[in-house]
Amino acid sequence: MKKPVGAEKKRVKRSSGSASTSVRDSGSDSQPRKQAVKKDSFQLFAEKVRDHKGLESRWAVMEQARVEYFRGKDFVSFMKNNPDFKDILEEDKDLDTDDIANVLLGKNLLVRCDRVTKTLRPGKKKLSTWPAHLEIFRDDQSFSENDAFFAWTFEKRHPLWQTLLSFFWPVLTLAICLFPVYPHRCKLIVLYSCAGILLMILSLLFVRAVAFGAMWILLGKRVWFFPNILAEEATLKELFRFWPKKDEEEPPKWTSRLFYTVVAIVVVMLLRRHAPDEAARARYQRRMSNIIDDVLEWSPKLALSGLMENQQPVNITDAANNSSDSAGGPDQTEEVDLDETQGEDLEETQGKEEAEGWTDSDLKT
Repeated sequence: MKKPVGAEKKRVKRSSGSASTSVRDSGSDSQPRKQAVKKDSFQLFAEKVRDHKGLESRWAVMEQARVEYFRGKDFVSFMKNNPDFKDILEEDKDLDTDDIANVLLGKNLLVRCDRVTKTLRPGKKKLSTWPAHLEIFRDDQSFSENDAFFAWTFEKRHPLWQTLLSFFWPVLTLAICLFPVYPHRCKLIVLYSCAGILLMILSLLFVRAVAFGAMWILLGKRVWFFPNILAEEATLKELFRFWPKKDEEEPPKWTSRLFYTVVAIVVVMLLRRHAPDEAARARYQRRMSNIIDDVLEWSPKLALSGLMENQQPVNITDAANNSSDSAGGPDQTEEVDLDETQGEDLEETQGKEEAEGWTDSDLKT
């Protein structure tokens, strides 16, 4: 039987409709996937701002964790000097600085915190500009630029050099462990390089301390050259900054300056009086040079030769006698025992005869 033409047209329409609905469904599925893959604009904005050097920030301890934080007024000045960062927000680029910060706080990209120590320390006029210990501000989690601190809550992306450095550290550790088997020339290079760097660091710290003490005693000023040389949170650029910060503390009293002057003079006189003489210095230098030579001249061959020398020497003559005794067997040992017993019997009989001879002579007399 032949099928009607209208039924075939209806089937074609249904198939085309189902195909269109499937295309719509696939299109509707792809849209949320693209939205999920697309990164949040505020997250991208926070990462860009945090990586930028224009926003001044520090590291502190907050609830047993190290966090990077900045001040509210620094964030406002940063946004004024860098208005192009608002273009990252796309649709929300018209928001004010306060509104942007409040959105970051609402998305838990920032957290408002406050200083732990809120009282002045003795001898200081104002609180620390960058406190080292913070706590979460429980009262209000909104943006403010008046003595307010804000800490980043997301993990910062590690640059490429840090990733390469993480692979370099195990190699460096293995190289340090293999230092005794280095060639002699490499040992000398490593030794003098490390000694030179250590001497440079100690000399810098000594000159820095002497300059601080001299200016503090003579002028009453606290001047630290290379002020961030011992700071843990300083960047590489701030670490080697030469010029000191402005002294914001009260000048010291003249009595304390006089007291430390007397102490410094007494220490210098004691060191000069008890300084080692030339002979003691020569002995110490000879001893240290011997230790360094032992470290530099060590090699696995010398270690193996030392183990061979520590073994007990073998006496050839004793070994030969022992071997000849063992080769003779039990028969030879039995003959030696018989000779010894016969000799003892002869001595006993001679002693008895002599005793009998003495007794006969006595009876005759």
